[in-house]
Amino acid sequence: MAINSKIEWTGNTWNPVTGCTKISDGCKNCYAFTMARRLKLMGNAKYSNGFSITLHDYCLEEPLKWKKPILIFVNSMSDLFHEDIPVEFIKKVFNIMNRASWHNFQILTKRAERLAEIASSLNWSPN
Repeated sequence: MAINSKIEWTGNTWNPVTGCTKISDGCKNCYAFTMARRLKLMGNAKYSNGFSITLHDYCLEEPLKWKKPILIFVNSMSDLFHEDIPVEFIKKVFNIMNRASWHNFQILTKRAERLAEIASSLNWSPN
């Protein structure tokens, strides 16, 4: 399925946030941690903070520019429900997902508790 992503089970990735902190044994071999270190060493400006949580407002509207419907992995380089990501920023991400209704979005998280805490304040859409 990968079109603009090397991840075979998605079409594209969208990273309005980068960085994370390890919270479980499942984080031991984190792909994103390793990749962020490499991208920082290569001089990629988006990863100048390494794997510290970094909000990228300028990336928020990217899915609106992709006109062909595609399956989008949200925050392959972070966890959208990380405790250091403000709820207002998460709401902005959800707003874009709602506006880009021709796409399907997938969000993976290891922070189900935070998701449960704020889920009722988010504008969920069928996509």
